[in-house]
Amino acid sequence: MIIFSLETSCDETACAVLKYENGSFSILSNIVSSQVKIHAKWGGVVPNLAAREHLKNILPVIKQALQEAKVQPKEINFLSVTNQPGLIPALLIGTSVAKTLAYLWQKPLIGIHHLEGHIYANFIDLNLNSQKINFPLLSLVVSGGHTQLVFMKKHLDYQIIGETLDDAVGEAFDKVARILSLGYPGGPLIAEKARLFKSQPTAHYQFLKVPLPRPMIRSDNLNFSFSGLKTAVLYETKKNKTLLKNKDYINELCNEFQQATIDVLIFKTLRAIEKYRPQTVLLAGGVAANQELQKQLATVLKEKNSTLHFIAPPIQYCGDNATMIGVASYFRWKNMTNQQKEQSQINWKTLQTKANARLKN
Repeated sequence: MIIFSLETSCDETACAVLKYENGSFSILSNIVSSQVKIHAKWGGVVPNLAAREHLKNILPVIKQALQEAKVQPKEINFLSVTNQPGLIPALLIGTSVAKTLAYLWQKPLIGIHHLEGHIYANFIDLNLNSQKINFPLLSLVVSGGHTQLVFMKKHLDYQIIGETLDDAVGEAFDKVARILSLGYPGGPLIAEKARLFKSQPTAHYQFLKVPLPRPMIRSDNLNFSFSGLKTAVLYETKKNKTLLKNKDYINELCNEFQQATIDVLIFKTLRAIEKYRPQTVLLAGGVAANQELQKQLATVLKEKNSTLHFIAPPIQYCGDNATMIGVASYFRWKNMTNQQKEQSQINWKTLQTKANARLKN
């Protein structure tokens, strides 16, 4: 089975061609054109600017993906595209091109929820014949736009049991990086400053008099809040303006902020495990690339429950990419009825985009 996929929900123009055979996915091509440098001076993604860049990049990206895959359109079984949620101007570019290609190539087209793609990035390197993921499953989704705990009793069966009430964790990283004048995107920059702090022979706090808060960590639900944590960093810097040029202070503050977010994420995940009793825990989303989060979560899960299976996606597939969309679409296709597969043949004229769409079955 050959799958062609597109992803343009934010500021990455991505195309991939996958082959599924004998229980495994072979990535024939995975092309990502990043707009990070373009949006960096604005400190975040500008939707209309992102759409213009998608329009400029998408055809060259598709051409490169097909060339690297050495695949002709007639060999493709179906197409898939991120159609929700995301920035509408950006989504429209990807879905419009996917619909056009589906019409020209006379192929089925499947729309994929962006977060579903992130969850299924964990399946990219698995052999489904020999490496079975046991359900029920708990997924901690952490990205620039979302922070959610998703419980799954089976494939494509989603129950959101906890989510952020304000800022997503990736958004908080970006905003804190802006407060500290580090640049964009904030996640990797803060993680590197925290790593430098931890690399000291005797790492200890010299400047912070009071630890940053761990918002909602003791609440009786599974929801998150990171806006207050971001504000706490702002107040801390306002009290210590003279220290903002001190790299040791910045490193210390970055480490404390990162650790505060990790503490909350792990605590809520453990509470969800206690309540829902999953057999597998997945980490998903762009913030899943944070190595300290991966390491600490893996360690805690092993200490608390050695029978739990913990999986994190390959680091190159944590961020937005079309490979994860292709993998998710395989499971969608596999679970579709014959009638639904027939309907997908006319999705070139019926598929819609949605800026805000909850993850659902």
